[in-house]
Parts: sequence; structure tokens; C-alpha cells
Amino acid sequence: MSESTNERIVDLVDITPISEPRVADRKARTRDAILTGPIVGTLMRLALPTIAVLLAQTAVGVAETYYVGALGTEALAGVALVFPVYMLMVTMSNGGLGSGVASALARAIGAGRQHDADALVLHTIVLAAIAGTVFTAGLLWGGPALYGALGGNGLSLRAALSYSNTVFGGAVAIWIVNLLSAALRGAGNVRVPALVTLVGAAIMIPASPALIFGFGPIPRLGVGGAGLAFVLYYVCALIVLLRYMASGRSGLKLRMARLEWRLFADILKVGIPTALNTVQTNLTVIILTGAVGGLGVDAIAGYGIASRLDYVMIPILFGLSSAVLTMVGIAVGAGQAARARRIALIGASVGGAFAEIVGLAVALAPTLWSGLFTGQAPVTIIATTYLTMVAPTYGFMAAGFVFAFAAQGAGHALWPFLAYTMRTLLAAGGGIVAVHVLHAGMVGLSAVVAASYIVFAPICGVPMLSRRLWRVSAK
Repeated sequence: MSESTNERIVDLVDITPISEPRVADRKARTRDAILTGPIVGTLMRLALPTIAVLLAQTAVGVAETYYVGALGTEALAGVALVFPVYMLMVTMSNGGLGSGVASALARAIGAGRQHDADALVLHTIVLAAIAGTVFTAGLLWGGPALYGALGGNGLSLRAALSYSNTVFGGAVAIWIVNLLSAALRGAGNVRVPALVTLVGAAIMIPASPALIFGFGPIPRLGVGGAGLAFVLYYVCALIVLLRYMASGRSGLKLRMARLEWRLFADILKVGIPTALNTVQTNLTVIILTGAVGGLGVDAIAGYGIASRLDYVMIPILFGLSSAVLTMVGIAVGAGQAARARRIALIGASVGGAFAEIVGLAVALAPTLWSGLFTGQAPVTIIATTYLTMVAPTYGFMAAGFVFAFAAQGAGHALWPFLAYTMRTLLAAGGGIVAVHVLHAGMVGLSAVVAASYIVFAPICGVPMLSRRLWRVSAK
């Protein structure tokens, strides 16, 4: 991306400083809407831009996979080896530590602690730089062994290392952009992160093939070009967001401040357990996939097709849940515990109802989904078994997801962590037992996964019932 392109993005974001009264008035309107406005309308206003962002990122990922596929099977396999590690980093920064950042910012703003809110921006950047450096160092040093252990060898391993070294070489920029976006969402500013991502996606989709295959003066970089496109986007987004935050237009002011442990702790008390939740989620997927592998190739394909629907739900639920987190955090910071609980319950009801409608529709007609990917009877049978048993529990999964974000917004990460741990033990551990000990096949594994979703929701919802926990948060 050229300097002129970067300038156009800056112009779209509009970082020109404006008067303090205008910034204060805009912050007050956002805060008042969250504290006194209609809950459902405010939720949708905050959620839809984030949903659009995640869908745009999904489109970029699909387009990149299509481009890399033209390089051959080895290149595609190499990128596939890196993808789980990359997704771990993205989920840890967006939904893990990012939730800690958004929660801390929302509670500070709700309590009227603007000085702390501004100082948290610098603390966020410091944490992002540390986390990004850890990923860069870890993957540059341990990448060959890791991708080799995952099955990479020869050309596929070379492709994996080329892609990985490029992507994780820019890990610091990726972490800072994702955590600054979380900070803005915590402050109720969802427009700018959405705009930066959407503009970046519009540029990356044509830029990626130019770097992969070469175009004009641009040399052919192969699979490394795909990684470079990601890094260039994040570097440009980093410049835009840093300038925007420094301008004060966002309602948060990036300025030099004394680093304080209490502010780091305010982020990490939610961010660390939530980041561990993302690790558990990825671990569950890996273990379940391994358990299904014992049932044969058709089972792997059928499970992969069916469980993919679980992940289609995530962008929508994450967008809604992020909005719930912001609204709950600001309400708790303002001492409005009753409204915070009401926001959480309404958000969980909206998310649960939407997911349950989708789940029941798919359970009643599973081939509407599986038929998009395969027409082979053995694969379709496996997918149908999973969908008819698991999809009806999507409402529980969604409600638990929203409850977890609500609790994080209030500064409570213990019960969501326990819920994710229980889900991992039940789904992953139970899945292994069902397949390898009880020999219950896909029926047994699907029953265990469904049970894990049903258990997940009420554990995440425990904080909603505790007046003491919410009263402590409001102080």
C-alpha cells in the first residue's frame, strides 16, 4: 500500500483535531444513549459495524485462500499449517486481551475517570508490543519444529515458514491495531475500527494477488506475498489509528503518561482469563478433530462441514457480545448495576433467539447446509448426524457467549473461565471417551458436544444472579 493510499485512509477516518467541547458533547451523547436510551436499538448500533468488520475479514481470508490455491497444493498446505496459530493470535488479541482492554476502558468512562481512560491507551500499546514480540520471537525460533510436528515437510514446510515468518514478523503491528480497536469499541466508538478494516479489506483483496503473482514493477513473491499483504495492511492501519488517537478526536487521547500497575491489572484481570478461554476453544477443536479422525476420512469431512456452521455464527455473536460488553462496562462504571444486568439479559436473549432459529432450521433440513459442500452420501450422513443433534443447542451456545462478554464487561472473568474449562473437559474429554472407549461414533461425539453447549450457558450466566458481584464492580 502506497503513501497516497495511506493518506486516503487517513482522510476517510478524519483525524483533524476538533474542539474539546465538541468531543465532550459526542462522548456525552454516546454515554447517555448507553445509560438511558433504548437497549436493543443501542445494541444494534454498536454491534452492526463490528459484525461488518468480521464479515469483511472473513471475505479477505477466503479470497487469500483462493489466490494461494493457484500456487499449488504445497502452498495451500503450508498456509493451512500456519492458520491455527494465526487464528490463535487474532482471537487472543481481539477477544482475549482485547476484551480486557474494552472492559477497562468502558468501566473507566462509565465512572467518569477520563484521565484513567486516556492513560489506558498507552498501557494498551505497551501490552500489545510485549505480546506481539512474544509471538514474533516464538514463531521465528520455534516455527520449523512446530510446523514439522503438525505434518509439514519439504515444499509444504518451506511454504509454511515463508508465510509464517512474514506474518509473525509483523505481529507487533497486528496486536497494536487489534487492541486499539478494542479500546475504541470499549469507548463506544465502533465507526472508526469498522471503517479502517473495511477500507483495508477493499484494498487487500486486489493487492494480495499483485504481491503473490507479481504485477508491473512488483516482483512475484509467492506465498510470502500473501503474508506481506496482511502485514502492510496492519502497518498502514497502525499509522492511521495512532494518528487518530493522538488527535483526541476519538474521545480517547493518546499521550505520554506514567505507567501504573493498577491500570495494567485492570486490563489483565479480565484479559488473561479471557485469553486462556481462546486457547481452550482452539484446543477443543484440535482434540475433537483428532477424535473424529479415528472414525475415518468420511467422518473428518462430514464433521468439518457440519462444525463449520458453528464458526459462521461467531462473527455475528462477537459483534453483538462486544456491544454488550461496552454497554455493561459503562453502566457498571456509572453505578447502574440493574441496567447492566438488564443489558446482559436482553443481549443474551437476542443472541440466543437468533442462534436457536438458525439451529432449528438447520436441524430440520441439514442438507441445506451440508449440500453446499458435498453430495457424497457417507459424508452427508455424518454431517446430518452432527447437525441434527448439535444445531438445536446453538441457542445455549449463543446465550453463554453473550453472558461471558457481559461478565467481562463488569470486570468478572472467573465464571466465564470456569464455563470454558468445563466445556473443554466435557466436549474434548467426553468426545475422546465417546469415540475411543464407548465406541459410540459420531452419535456419541455429537451428544457430548451438544451437552457441553447446554452446560456452558448457565455457568456463564451465574454472575447475572449475584448482586454482590455487581455491587462490588460498581464501586
